[in-house]
Amino acid sequence: MNAGALCFGGFYSGRRVLVTGHTGFKGAWLSLWLRRLGAEVHGFSLPPPTQPSFYELLPAGTFASETTGDLRNLAAMQSAMQRVQPEVVFHLAAQALVRRSYAEPLDTFLINAVGTAHLLEAVRQLERPCVTVVVTSDKCYENREWVFAYRENDPLGGHDVYSMSKAAAELVVQAWDRSFFQPDPRCGPLATVRAGNVIGGGDYAADRIVPDCVRALLAGRPIPVRRPGAVRPWQHVLECLSGYLWLAARLAGQPKDSPLCGPFNFGPDPSAQQSVRTLVETVLRHWPGRWEDVSDPKAPHEAGLLTLAIEKAAHLLGWRPVWGFDRAVEQTVAWYRRRHLEKHADMIAFSLEQIAGYEEDARRLGIAWAQRA
Repeated sequence: MNAGALCFGGFYSGRRVLVTGHTGFKGAWLSLWLRRLGAEVHGFSLPPPTQPSFYELLPAGTFASETTGDLRNLAAMQSAMQRVQPEVVFHLAAQALVRRSYAEPLDTFLINAVGTAHLLEAVRQLERPCVTVVVTSDKCYENREWVFAYRENDPLGGHDVYSMSKAAAELVVQAWDRSFFQPDPRCGPLATVRAGNVIGGGDYAADRIVPDCVRALLAGRPIPVRRPGAVRPWQHVLECLSGYLWLAARLAGQPKDSPLCGPFNFGPDPSAQQSVRTLVETVLRHWPGRWEDVSDPKAPHEAGLLTLAIEKAAHLLGWRPVWGFDRAVEQTVAWYRRRHLEKHADMIAFSLEQIAGYEEDARRLGIAWAQRA
């Protein structure tokens, strides 16, 4: 057993895990890490949302099975769930872009809210104690643009359809949990997770600032920045994934009234709550270029200020961030430079090196999930 498989208490070694959205940026990173942890990983998703993608780099054998399916199709979700019989489910499949929700509002709602209901129905019909972690978003809160960090018990809301759909997904989970999961001993524990703005190698989505940086830098153009003054809780993708993995491992075997059954924020330290301008200028320290302000006062609404409180995860899980803002940006840019400038032949080996380095940094900091079983 490799040293990495001993993280998270060795919980994932040999366990059947279903990842929805495994072809997406976060889902592919999570699948790679789960495989490193010794899990039997199964995927359910639409085809990769971008070309290129992180998913396309994953080696043969990463997944024990993969199902190409749409969350809006309940029968497809039920069929995959019955076939896999998972012990753990990570639900990441979603329409994940704010600006796209202005163009495709109904699909955004159907995928994010109704799709979550389909997922929970399929889990409920397993009639076995499967641990389920539903990934929503930091944008599920009713954002008042204040300087205070949002806590898990703050009101849900959403100005745009994407944010509203994530708040709706939280309410769907809450209702299914109270109505079905808690009263039924055959159902396992259920929780939701809300992450900050995630960066990391392998994200190629449209209208996200780091992929926008990479595309512009590769083309020799200035980076277009829509809202340089907007403040976000930036974190590396491994930060939130470590929270998801640790929460699911801790949920296993918990009673239904456990405080772990509920919503959790996984965000960065306050020092990582930086403006888009600061993020772009930090990227340019590692990959020289320039940026330009392309602000449009007529553009669709996007939040100007958003921060997350993470005391609950610290108190109940012993979880805290490992990499600060500068380290997160450095590791992100290193990944893209290695793939696109240096033409590295084995990006999965490099990605696994980043995971191993993150695990080792967490272990040195004494973080609970990283201590070897």
